Amino acid sequence: MTKLTFLGTGTSQGVPIIGCQCEVCKSADSKDKRYRSSALVEYEGMTILVDAGPDFRSQMLAHDVRHLDAILLTHNHKDHTGGLDDVRSFNYIDRQAAEIFCEERVLQTLRVEYSYAFAEHKYPGAPEWHIHLIDERPFHVEALHGKGELEWVHDIGYFYRQPDGSLKPSDNAVQEASHEHPNIIPIRGLHGQMPVLGFRFGKIAYITDMSKLPESELSKLRGLEHVTLNTVSYHPHHSHFSLDEALELAGKIGARHTWLTHLSHAFPRHEEFCRQLPPGVQPAYDGLVISAE
Repeated sequence: MTKLTFLGTGTSQGVPIIGCQCEVCKSADSKDKRYRSSALVEYEGMTILVDAGPDFRSQMLAHDVRHLDAILLTHNHKDHTGGLDDVRSFNYIDRQAAEIFCEERVLQTLRVEYSYAFAEHKYPGAPEWHIHLIDERPFHVEALHGKGELEWVHDIGYFYRQPDGSLKPSDNAVQEASHEHPNIIPIRGLHGQMPVLGFRFGKIAYITDMSKLPESELSKLRGLEHVTLNTVSYHPHHSHFSLDEALELAGKIGARHTWLTHLSHAFPRHEEFCRQLPPGVQPAYDGLVISAE
């Protein structure tokens, strides 16, 4: 069984947008309140987060998430990476470094935006990450436990206890992801001119922040129970699918259920938007849970 929970279904500004007085932003319907886009996937006994944006902390608390086996990053925009500092809480609770899977270009952005996490002499309490570099090839993710226990030394930072009892300073290691026994399939698309990734977990695929999906990728999306596609407007957009483009792509993919995410306040309130969409297509909302065998 694969289960996906939508932690956030809004655009880079979320919904409501600060200062906006439109009908959607002022709606009292909880389904119109949207954190930045992110998803929690329960798959093969693991808990996997897709994207950790600025609402990461609130999303983890709202869903009582107490453990993560891996974090997959679709791309390097701040609304998808801006919460990574807060993995510190999982470092402390799990006594493990966070396993982050991303492309090389995303890593280069993290090195700039979170330079303190990669410093030779880190500030005590800086987030502990293991980076696994991925590309279009299917890759392997496994459960976190047993990969090395962190120990916190007050006012100094994290260390790994060695067999002889000594403490070895931690490092935010970078390595290639394993492609043996792959269990996650990346989906390559373009976000404007930027290459980005979606991911397939069994019979559920999660795609966000795309404006183009090459025909060559469609074969990776056959036989799905659920697919998530992004759209921000009725009108063409430079880096996201318009609604018509998302619906056309949904028809090509042919999943039993299509869920729209990364939604802006350009669409009507949730209840009205549902009535506008064809059978098998619905707007996702924060807290929605979907599952597939």
